[in-house]
Amino acid sequence: MTGKDGLNLLIEFSGGAELLFNKIKKHNVSLPKSEIPWTIEKLLVWIKDNLLAEKPEMFIQDDSVRPGILVLVNDSDWELLGQLEYELQNNDNVMFISTLHGG
Repeated sequence: MTGKDGLNLLIEFSGGAELLFNKIKKHNVSLPKSEIPWTIEKLLVWIKDNLLAEKPEMFIQDDSVRPGILVLVNDSDWELLGQLEYELQNNDNVMFISTLHGG
């Protein structure tokens, strides 16, 4: 359950991932109020629909992030938090870091 005004998050992209988001590294967002808890899985759909500027296949694969993108929530690896099922909390910092580099 989110607060009466929605859920406020800081979403960050780095390691080259920001290139898919108009080269903007930090996004302060307010997600709409929802009866269904905001999870990272639900957030990924929102990011794809609202922030992603180009090449969705470079960020999303199936219902998750593409392999090679590290996801941190409040500086903790999302794998320790339940990955897609993690329920976002107000003022969470969600960071997506690309570890893929062309050559």
